[in-house]
Amino acid sequence: MSDGVDDPRQEALGELALAALAWEEQDFEHAANHVCAALAHEPTLPEAHELLARLAARTEDGGVALFRPGRRAFIGQVVAYAHVLARRGDVVDALSLLAQATAHDPTRAWADVAWVHAVDPGQINPEHLVGLLLTVLGALPDPAPAPVAAANRAYLALAERALAAFPRAALLHGAASGVARRMGAVPLALRWSARGAQLESGKLTEMWRANALRADGQLDAAVTAMRSAQRHDPEDLAVTSDLAIWLTEAGQPAEGLRLIEAAIRRDPSYDCAVHTAHRLRFLADGNPEHLVALADFMRTQPAASHEHLDLDECCEALPWLGFVPPSAGAASAPGASIPGAPTRGRRDLDALLDLGWGPPPSRYDLAIRLSGLPADDLVAALHAAEGGDAVARRRQLWCCLGLLHHRTGEPWPVSTRRRLLVELAFGAADQAAEAALYALVTAAWVDPDCRADVAELVGARFDASQSDSGPAVAQLAFVTPGLDGALRARIWAVCAQAWPRSYHPSALRPLSAPMPRRSWLDRLLRRS
Repeated sequence: MSDGVDDPRQEALGELALAALAWEEQDFEHAANHVCAALAHEPTLPEAHELLARLAARTEDGGVALFRPGRRAFIGQVVAYAHVLARRGDVVDALSLLAQATAHDPTRAWADVAWVHAVDPGQINPEHLVGLLLTVLGALPDPAPAPVAAANRAYLALAERALAAFPRAALLHGAASGVARRMGAVPLALRWSARGAQLESGKLTEMWRANALRADGQLDAAVTAMRSAQRHDPEDLAVTSDLAIWLTEAGQPAEGLRLIEAAIRRDPSYDCAVHTAHRLRFLADGNPEHLVALADFMRTQPAASHEHLDLDECCEALPWLGFVPPSAGAASAPGASIPGAPTRGRRDLDALLDLGWGPPPSRYDLAIRLSGLPADDLVAALHAAEGGDAVARRRQLWCCLGLLHHRTGEPWPVSTRRRLLVELAFGAADQAAEAALYALVTAAWVDPDCRADVAELVGARFDASQSDSGPAVAQLAFVTPGLDGALRARIWAVCAQAWPRSYHPSALRPLSAPMPRRSWLDRLLRRS
């Protein structure tokens, strides 16, 4: 039998039982606190709303002072205060608070209450309604999973009533279409966004129409609408970046690249344009140096207008950058244990084994948790896993990344970490050598000062490996920063047949369709 732990309804009922005890003792402040806690667990629980109404009714100000959130308010207090304000007729501020709760946690049905369903939006300024819907829009995933969409249906119903009350409000139609699209109501989004653009063709209304068309699979029409949005504000490089990506996705990579190159010339520091430019350059010619340049930009310009996934998405299907390729010497036996490694070391290593793979800079950052382990223990763990399965292979990679964090204060050319990794990379153990080589390549990705040295080392290791190894070393050499063109071409000739995607480094064709990106407005809403 469940004991109520992790059951929101049971947790809420427990809080209400405590609230009832506090009520009987005339301790109304504690009763209010427990009601707030109950609403945080189960925002639609009728018993919680009934007790809130009783507490509010017994005070002259309708519960305003009793439920007013403090500076460190938790979400239940904010929601309870919204209901108190609504009881007093201040539905604009009440709806705003519920929208903020949704922005905090869009999985809960904060607005699915009687007074919200009864609100007459015709009594609210359309600009306030637009702001409310934009807050909700920014909180919802794109698209929202079915449970999240169901939890927020009250906002969609409110939007529909609002459009009936204000049939000529263009921005309201656009914002409502964005909410509908994220909730999976694409036909509504199409109708509302088309009406918004018809009422007033502007950057925002055309962008909402473009996003609705794209969600409906009408990519060519979406590109046309996004072109209209860009014409309204050619200086908005975020819109230009989205249009360039969409053109590439629609099979027009040359135009997309031309567009983003022009944007970069206007502002070479704007993060959206820079990310898009490096992405499209890579899709155009397949040269991994574009991804290295993007990683450099991300390292030197960490402040971004929103989260960017371009590097991860370009790398996800590429060996060593998005996944660990099999080794020629891999065995099918389970991965070896780590004799001699301290308990803490095993725990830290094992925690990393469950993580997915990704671009070298992110793996380097994750490996910092191994920086406190002795180099001898990491080397012992590395050799103990030789010849093991895929899990053992990943353990070797993390061991070498841990070595890369060893004594980082030492200058690279004479450092202990370089000496250890070079010895391993040119050693007899194939899998350990590949892991060490990967760590050296990672060093070049995160530190431009060691690129020339690493490129020379990798070139020598590639030449030495041609007679006795599979494609893994060549694949790793191909993504090494700083290689000269002739060497990279020679490496490509070796590893091309083993590449998981059919592209040639000089072919003007995309590796894969770009993932959907958040619009300019969505990015604006997610800024903090």
